[in-house]
Amino acid sequence: MTQDVTIQDHLDPFKEISKKNKDKKKKKTTFEQEGKVAKKKERKEKDGNKSDADKKDKTKSKTKKKSESSKHDGISSSVTVKTEPEDEDFVSVKKNGAKQGEKRARQEEANDDPAIKSKKKKRKSEKDKEQPATEESEDEGKKRIKKEVKDEGDKKPKKTREEKEAAIALKVKKKEEEEQARWRWWEEEKYEDGIKWKFLEHKGPVFAPPYDPLPKDVKFYYDGKPFQLGLQSEEVAKFFASMLDHEYTTVEIFRNNFFVDWRKEMTLEERMVITDLAKCDFTEIYNYHKVKTEERKNRTKEEKLKLKEENAKLVEEYGFCVMDHHRERIGNFKIEPPALFRGRGDHPKQGMLKKRILPEDVTINCSKDSKIPVPPSGHQWKEVRHDPTVTWLASWTENVQGMVKYVMLNANSKLKGEKDWEKYEVARKLKNHVDAIRRTYRDDFKSKEMRIRQRAVALYFIDKLALRAGNEKEEGETADTVGCCSLRVEHIKLHPELDGETHVVEFDFLGKDSIRYYNKVPVEKKVYKNLQLFMENKQDGDDLFDRLNTPMLNKHLQSLMEGLTAKVFRTYNASVTLQQQLQELTDPEDTVPGRILSYNRANRAVAVLCNHQRAPPKTFDQSMANLRSKIEAKKEQILLAKKELKEAKKEAKENDTEKLRKVVESKKKAVMRGEEQLMKLEVQATDREENKQIALSTSKLNYLDPRISVAWCKKWDVNLEKIYNKTYRDKFAWAVHMTDTDFVF
Repeated sequence: MTQDVTIQDHLDPFKEISKKNKDKKKKKTTFEQEGKVAKKKERKEKDGNKSDADKKDKTKSKTKKKSESSKHDGISSSVTVKTEPEDEDFVSVKKNGAKQGEKRARQEEANDDPAIKSKKKKRKSEKDKEQPATEESEDEGKKRIKKEVKDEGDKKPKKTREEKEAAIALKVKKKEEEEQARWRWWEEEKYEDGIKWKFLEHKGPVFAPPYDPLPKDVKFYYDGKPFQLGLQSEEVAKFFASMLDHEYTTVEIFRNNFFVDWRKEMTLEERMVITDLAKCDFTEIYNYHKVKTEERKNRTKEEKLKLKEENAKLVEEYGFCVMDHHRERIGNFKIEPPALFRGRGDHPKQGMLKKRILPEDVTINCSKDSKIPVPPSGHQWKEVRHDPTVTWLASWTENVQGMVKYVMLNANSKLKGEKDWEKYEVARKLKNHVDAIRRTYRDDFKSKEMRIRQRAVALYFIDKLALRAGNEKEEGETADTVGCCSLRVEHIKLHPELDGETHVVEFDFLGKDSIRYYNKVPVEKKVYKNLQLFMENKQDGDDLFDRLNTPMLNKHLQSLMEGLTAKVFRTYNASVTLQQQLQELTDPEDTVPGRILSYNRANRAVAVLCNHQRAPPKTFDQSMANLRSKIEAKKEQILLAKKELKEAKKEAKENDTEKLRKVVESKKKAVMRGEEQLMKLEVQATDREENKQIALSTSKLNYLDPRISVAWCKKWDVNLEKIYNKTYRDKFAWAVHMTDTDFVF
């Protein structure tokens, strides 16, 4: 059976050899006769280089002996062929249809098979065809054979049709089991106001492992001399050393903050000696860190498997809780280890030390009738609470920004899902009030009270530009970030006319996480006139809205609609923008990749509205270059496929048979398949280029009602997996189950 497949696979290249000799001899139809023609041509080529031919004869002789030896030893001939150079041909045959696990044809026949030799010649590049063939050296041959054997061993065996069907069935079964086990909380009645759960039991958080000291041969140097650090100061020094290849360690504010906090961890003797960061040499510590990092990257399969098993045990023990008799996954049960604070943008506290969190810093929350988590040996909890009105399991305060951190349930839990659902329902409710609210603040543009005018203009910015309200903070405590209510005169410029637009406001300030917000926006004439009025007789550092603050604005919003906040406006405008953009951009005649591109463009419009920026990934240029290379390679593949199709059509026209008609159909499908793959790659390249500085995930995760995306996917037959990964699908399971194609935000 294997031999029949081999002959069939080499039929086409064999015909090409016959055509070349058409003028000299008449075309012969049998496989044996054409083989003689090919052998005769081969003998002529051998006469040109007798020494090369001698080497080939020796190789054949060795191959034959080896084959005969393996027969006598009871070993399959396929094992012998695997170690020979000619094995390359059998690999290609195997790829073209030979069933895996079947024995190969006898080696002696394979060595003399002219069809195999002709196919081997056909696979050579055009450059190789122009140049005379040269025999590889013995060492090169051994290396190539060794590599082929290794590659053959590394290749995973192709799955049979039955195995693929079994794998698909298993996947479907697993998915069904997950769905059956899922807690459909959205189909149950809600608890009374304020109550989040009635029973909660968990094992508490997992703390960072203790510090692992440096080996004695890894030295820290000060002013060119080795200096022995204590464990506390050594740990902090290691944090800095591990970041030497990062630009953070070159920033003055980062270096200054680090040095101040590092000295706090030093002994008196260390502080007396170490007085200048510029004289500190962390090179050996940095090199040690790099070596350890490489070791982690190059772990063996056994080590990776062992680590995976250990993590799985940890998740099983600490990564789940029991809430109201349902097993729920905990999102972040591991407490962050100590490190240097980085922040985003030009954060004034970057470089400060985030201290190690101990059980004495942690407050535990669980139900009274549950088993209280046991703290690590020798420690105790700061406090144990039994508060069913909150959703956190544990909390502590971090030292850098004074923020309270929490251990919460996973994004796909009931508590998170209920909160999301409620958030989007409040935003949907706003659409029934937004017209009246807009009329109200427009009327307030001409109010006699300056306080009301400022409130109206601020609300206009929050509505139209999706600005955050801005929270009050103590001076110097955090980065100089502002929101709408805390804008200063220096943050805006007024242009009567700019770029063909009138009454343009130019914004330039640091928003949340020190992300720059820069925008030039044409506004209504009354808004422009009011801003001129607000800025009269003020300096750059003065507040633009000096008679307004965030609590005052939120109180006013609550009076307009129950539950209304500045964030509700952001959620409403983001979701409405997505819905409108999808309606405009989706082409009914488009392909699935084209529709996905339209979705991403709609999502991008929301990200721009909400100022969700990111720095381009470091590997962006390289990944784009790789993608363009794939596109070029695919284009060449399509050209080759079209050429083969043309030749197949010509041959079928000359000799119309069922077999040749099937070949033509096969070539047509290959061309179509290649063009589809090319289109996907080109769409991917466009999408990636457009998104290099835009963070799509933030709006998708926090501001876009998932029911819009689910309904769009169902309406346009786009697999939801193309829009939402598994994490998102689990998080928005409630939306997936309750949404139909006719949903409107």
